[in-house]
Amino acid sequence: MAQASATVELERGRRSVGSTVRAYVALTKPRVLELLLVTTVPVMILAQGGMPSLWLVLAATIGGAMSAASAAAFNMYLDRDIDAHMRRTKNRPLVTGEISPRAGLVFAWTLAVVSTVWLLVTTNWLAAVLSVAAIFFYVVIYTILLKRRTEQNIVWGGIAGCFPVLIGWTAVTGSLAWPPFILFVLVFLWTPPHYWPLSMKYKGDYQEADVPMLGATRDGLQVGLQVILYAWATVACSLLLTPVAGMGLVYTVSALVFGGWFVFEAHVLYNRAARGEQIKPMRVFHASITYLTLLFVAIAIDPLLPF
Repeated sequence: MAQASATVELERGRRSVGSTVRAYVALTKPRVLELLLVTTVPVMILAQGGMPSLWLVLAATIGGAMSAASAAAFNMYLDRDIDAHMRRTKNRPLVTGEISPRAGLVFAWTLAVVSTVWLLVTTNWLAAVLSVAAIFFYVVIYTILLKRRTEQNIVWGGIAGCFPVLIGWTAVTGSLAWPPFILFVLVFLWTPPHYWPLSMKYKGDYQEADVPMLGATRDGLQVGLQVILYAWATVACSLLLTPVAGMGLVYTVSALVFGGWFVFEAHVLYNRAARGEQIKPMRVFHASITYLTLLFVAIAIDPLLPF
């Protein structure tokens, strides 16, 4: 009997540890983390003009991942009050109580410090400074200053998500140049048409939490028009990389084809809203993720080919 009781307690302990680990992983917003890393490694290949050393790639991605995870944890700590009012976020660990606010804040600060020191030691000072700037933009500019005050919050706050391309480039070269700045602007222009459809999907949640996301404050026609304009601007910016970075046929064709598809989905969203039909904003949301992923895959492949 005693042995059976001990076994049960051990199993409960294992479940408890596993659930705690999962809760801390959730604090890092792993899906956002994956997307940020997708933009880092291809830029390192572009900067090198081939494959950088495996160690450098690992060092930059580990440091970048910790930095992004820190920003996400700070965001969840600061937004835990409004997260409780939204279906999409009500199960986050700081809302459910799986992790205490104090523990979440300590976790965020620990990742911020460790990521900065890691990048400083394994890459260079510029990459470490850019990592700190990314955390600052996401936490202070977006989460604290803009998110609850203006419907343009994601436009300027989204700058935080642009830093990984600069970090990847500087990790390899130790300096900055025009190609990473073009990609910085590309991600900046891509962020609104990526996020606004999501805010259309969860319009009621944002209204309930009193967060003025454009998708929650404007009608579908107005949001659809903005999505179109930013999608076109994103594709135009992507084509600038061909002459500036000397990109080849693979990248140029990819930018045109994938960009054309992204713009098409944006027009479908607008046209449905204009005709008064049921809109499907998540089609654009998912298309935007696929577009950015495929574009950066092309960036990674292009320098490795002889044409």
